[in-house]
Amino acid sequence: MFSGIVEGRCRVKKIDKHLRGWKVSFQFEDDVKLNVGQSVSIDGVCLTVEEYKDKVAKFFLSDETLNRTKFGKVLHEGYVCNYERGLKVGSRIDGHFVLGHVDGVGEIVEIEDYGEDGWEVWVRVPERLEAYLSPKGSIALDGVSLTINEVQRNIISIRLIPHTLRITSLGLRKKGDLLNVEVDVIARYIVSYLEKYGKG
Repeated sequence: MFSGIVEGRCRVKKIDKHLRGWKVSFQFEDDVKLNVGQSVSIDGVCLTVEEYKDKVAKFFLSDETLNRTKFGKVLHEGYVCNYERGLKVGSRIDGHFVLGHVDGVGEIVEIEDYGEDGWEVWVRVPERLEAYLSPKGSIALDGVSLTINEVQRNIISIRLIPHTLRITSLGLRKKGDLLNVEVDVIARYIVSYLEKYGKG
């Protein structure tokens, strides 16, 4: 489990394609402590460390992961991602609960650049996720915990402050780019319950 408070960025160093997935090496900007078997969120996808040495971590991305996330479409050498290590019990949670289980892939449809005041970004998410979207609700885009500003059916607007643009990969994205989307887990369970047991 994660909080959506990104620790930093990493970059794809090498991709080895296999029959049932890809082995991907990420070069981390920081000398972060990682252990084999540890869960790490990479652009919002919970992955398991297979090797780690000299700031380079290797992960296996199964065909299921490649198909359900943006990774199968966008990953290439040099591609920049966000990373976050799993939460520790008792640690402060500054974002919201993020599981690292991507619900779908969104697309940036518009970016308004306000310079020193940051960006307003409009993102189209899959229509099937519309029920989980609400103004001032939480959402994770590429693993970043964000607050939805406005909802127009399955298109949402997000305000990105300068700090977020500086430390995450979102500041490198442009119109037409794809984002991993994870809806708020609480909203997901409420909607699921109402669909099964709600009346009227």
